[in-house]
Amino acid sequence: MNMKKIFIILAIILCIALAIIAAAGKILTVRPAPTSTSPDFLRMPEHFHAEVFADGLEGSSLSTPGPNPGPRMMEFRNDTVLVSVPSAGAVYALEDLDRDARLDAKKIFLDGLNNPHGIAFNDEWIYIAEESRVIRVKDTDNDNIAERDTLEHLVSLPEGGHFTRTIRIFDDRLYISIGSSCNVCNEEDLRRATIQTCDLSGKDCRTFAKGLRNTVGFTRHQGKIYGTDNGRDWLGQRLPPDEINIIEEGGNYGWPTCYGKNIHDTDYDTNTYIRNPCMEPFEKKSFIDLPAHVAPLGLSMYSGTTFPDTYRNTLFVALHGSWNAETPVGYKIVTVDINSHEVADFATGFMGDGVVYGRPVDILNFREGLLVTDDNKGRIYRIYYDK
Repeated sequence: MNMKKIFIILAIILCIALAIIAAAGKILTVRPAPTSTSPDFLRMPEHFHAEVFADGLEGSSLSTPGPNPGPRMMEFRNDTVLVSVPSAGAVYALEDLDRDARLDAKKIFLDGLNNPHGIAFNDEWIYIAEESRVIRVKDTDNDNIAERDTLEHLVSLPEGGHFTRTIRIFDDRLYISIGSSCNVCNEEDLRRATIQTCDLSGKDCRTFAKGLRNTVGFTRHQGKIYGTDNGRDWLGQRLPPDEINIIEEGGNYGWPTCYGKNIHDTDYDTNTYIRNPCMEPFEKKSFIDLPAHVAPLGLSMYSGTTFPDTYRNTLFVALHGSWNAETPVGYKIVTVDINSHEVADFATGFMGDGVVYGRPVDILNFREGLLVTDDNKGRIYRIYYDK
């Protein structure tokens, strides 16, 4: 074979490789995330404003499928926001000691952790959910640096698959969300795709609710637990819906055989039934169906007083954005009226013209406004209302 033919073959191979890379970039939503010094890309209703509250939290110059390296879940007390950064193996303390809603200092509260995610408080204890366990630790001198000699290992958790572990404390019990190990399968470990509940010392653990493929965010309002859930992939561009559920004790929310409003996933479960298997006792239909692949993560009920009255009894939900949709969806914050069930855009602009400007993860009430983590840009934004 002469050199000319070799060059032609190499050129053809190069063109094919470039085409594959371009197609993968489109399908898997690998997109540039440009540097910007302010959140001026955000579009919100009149009189709402946004500013950077914290920066430099392990951001990325690319937006890649799934979790990005930056900040994830937050909690707030004693004029300090604690935020998890799984890629850094750390929880950071962000101080606002003068209470002006602006960052005074950033500290490492605790590091050397295995994909830390959820955070919760109870009395003097700070609870942290790592991928493989739940721990608790104290900060007895209130310097926003954990005392390592107080650390206690409470609960061991399964690893792999969806690694995020979110925790909440309701009525002196710990609630732990554990995502599935797979896209769609029958789990061998029955703790997967559930919310577990334990006492505050990590004992008396049991399944609170199941059939929840990946409930990254959940919160309680007026006695009801509202949680997001990410539906399976590879069932098409419009199915299954991502969900917001009212999570009840003993409830089965369907995965892997059902989704949405008790719809049977016949692509996965090919068995023949006399009646719809998704209508059995304890099978719970979704509270809100969201578009497929928008990836709802954190959510919060606004508890301040400065937002207009129309935002009372309203959930703010972070849609992290699709990773395999032909036309990217999500990449915004929406509101959900829990009475009318109306879903409306609140903060858009995280993606535009094929460029990712940010990917929202968690939403936290803070100083009469909201904080929003962005795990792509490595930032936390503050959203507030001011005429």
